[in-house]
Amino acid sequence: MNTIRKVAVIGLGYIGLPTAAILATNGLEVIGVDVKQDNVDAINRGEVPFVEPDLNIHVAGSVSMGSLTATTVTPAADAFILAVPTPFNPDKTADLSYIEAAARGLAPRLVGGELVILESTSPPGTTQHLADYLIGLRPDLSLDGADNKPIVHVAHCPERVLPGRVMIELVTNDRIVGGITDEATELARQLYQVFCQGDIHLTDAATAEMAKLVENAYRDVNIAFANELSMVSEKVGIDVWELIELANHHPRVNILQPGPGVGGHCIAVDPWFIVSAAPNESKLIRQARETNDAKPAWVIDQVKLAVKQVGDTATVAALGLAFKANIDDLRESPAVSIVRQLNIDLPECAVLVAEPHVSELPETLSSLTNVALKDLGTAVAEADIVLLLVDHDEFKEMDKSVLDGKVVVDTRGIWR
Repeated sequence: MNTIRKVAVIGLGYIGLPTAAILATNGLEVIGVDVKQDNVDAINRGEVPFVEPDLNIHVAGSVSMGSLTATTVTPAADAFILAVPTPFNPDKTADLSYIEAAARGLAPRLVGGELVILESTSPPGTTQHLADYLIGLRPDLSLDGADNKPIVHVAHCPERVLPGRVMIELVTNDRIVGGITDEATELARQLYQVFCQGDIHLTDAATAEMAKLVENAYRDVNIAFANELSMVSEKVGIDVWELIELANHHPRVNILQPGPGVGGHCIAVDPWFIVSAAPNESKLIRQARETNDAKPAWVIDQVKLAVKQVGDTATVAALGLAFKANIDDLRESPAVSIVRQLNIDLPECAVLVAEPHVSELPETLSSLTNVALKDLGTAVAEADIVLLLVDHDEFKEMDKSVLDGKVVVDTRGIWR
């Protein structure tokens, strides 16, 4: 088997940079590749361009030791890890353009014997597509040694970490590895064994791809149940938080918590890949997605009811923009879409956004009139209506007396 000493990690976002850093702190030479020069420059200074607990320690340490560097050009390496986005197209199929772009960058560096791992969450068949795409770019290579051509080994190993706990879960979580060939699977297992303390489960590439999608679809269905309960409870006059708490005392019931919708790069996206692969057989998965995607509109309706109490020129404090607590990740965040739609539906209302983990509004909100980023104290003090969208610790710990005399719409149940 090949010995892997040098790894190129392509895509230095919320998954790629932690993966690069953990490999670098475990004795490998790692070169991170990213299209954003600002990110590359920050990492080469030992800085982290986003919020993730403990990541700065690993990045600063590995950069200072010289085991981690960043660049915009894919270098030669023994192994390549692709951690690039896989968003969905308007028809909910996967956009593979980032994967193909990464392949075009690394293909000229291949000489044979390298391991190429796709970590990006992908529909079944994507790893095979990547492998075939690489061979199309490099017909002098092969996937199995046919015609005595040098082999490039291709495998899939989906990330399975929770934002806010990435540096812990990278090490402790089990991993699933599936290769195009048995040799690719074994090479990938050896690489992840460098830092992974959890069990490494071996399978084929398509099953590894599907396993990640199923994990997130399972959570999506459960969240949809909780979100539907919240809407039913509101209609019949029941406190959904108390209802779920009581129901969860049953030994075989574990209902998740409702919220304003579902966001992030995984749960809000991945189930659609299953639906697109088997639309007639995935009716429950589709319904869960549609239920969660509809929840922001329900939240907006609750705010509109509050505005009727206060007046058409009410000021709304929208607390939180991230897709989950205590991070700065706004990808697919329902909070962002809610704030934007409030500006459209309630043009006379000022919306004051408090998000302690960002220093400026995202581009989708920054150009809107009557929407402004404020500190928590100012936003709440000036508001007639307080809309809680994200359960950041800062919001949980605030003095609740500042809410006196205000209409509160709490989508997270932290102020019961």
